[in-house]
Amino acid sequence: MSDFLTALVQHAFLRQALLAGLLASIACGMVGTYVVTRRITVIAGSLAHTVLGGMGAAYWLRSAHGVQWLHPLHGAVVAALLGAGLIGLVRARSREREDTVISALWAVGMALGVFFLFKSPGYKADLITYLFGNIVMVDPAALRLLVGLDALILLLVLTFYHPLLAICFDEEFARLRGVRVGWLYTLLLALIALTIVTLVYVVGIVMVIALVTLPASIAGLFVRRLWPTMVLAAVLSSAFTVVGLGISYGADLPAGATIVLLTGVVYAAAQFGSAWSGRFR
Repeated sequence: MSDFLTALVQHAFLRQALLAGLLASIACGMVGTYVVTRRITVIAGSLAHTVLGGMGAAYWLRSAHGVQWLHPLHGAVVAALLGAGLIGLVRARSREREDTVISALWAVGMALGVFFLFKSPGYKADLITYLFGNIVMVDPAALRLLVGLDALILLLVLTFYHPLLAICFDEEFARLRGVRVGWLYTLLLALIALTIVTLVYVVGIVMVIALVTLPASIAGLFVRRLWPTMVLAAVLSSAFTVVGLGISYGADLPAGATIVLLTGVVYAAAQFGSAWSGRFR
């Protein structure tokens, strides 16, 4: 870790990577707590894979048609929000089973991403970046977009904290009290979608669900109220990101995989410790 701290002072790209990880961790702590509480991990996974379709389309427009201002993360935001809106609409108004739409988005999003990346000219190194993450490749344009996304997520969570709390714990009671459950559920899906976009460069599309859910699950073992769980989950996610980035730099390992493995090990240890202490009591 000492080598990593020294390099952090010397290299701007490492500082950008660290800032991107911390920004993503804040969003993960807040929104991941809603995901775990509402038990919609599968929906989060579907939206994560839908993102690849939007990123592939943006990459294709940029490389094949010269739309240089278009960043892949712009396409990711559009695809994720469209996916969230479609799931919310189907749940509220359609007779189609929600799980069918979730599965369809999962598969079609990935297929569209692979299709557009295949049609894009040049070497496809970015495909690995999108799928498995490469936090050290975060450029200033992506970092500015991440700052904006994080600010938007924080604002929405603070504004709609209590209504979202209501639909997470007792949706029927919230509906009887006049809460607009359908609209708020779609808003929650949109927050999940935006959070997933912040994680694309950190751990990639394939492993994004781990960082969305595991820190919040660990935090839930120690605190029971929602907002302390959010705070602790954000702190844990930040710690996993910083330590994982430091380990990967020193050992020359992939950063995303290292962060996820570290998170998984701590999650397993926390679950084992919780079960053991409960049995002891």
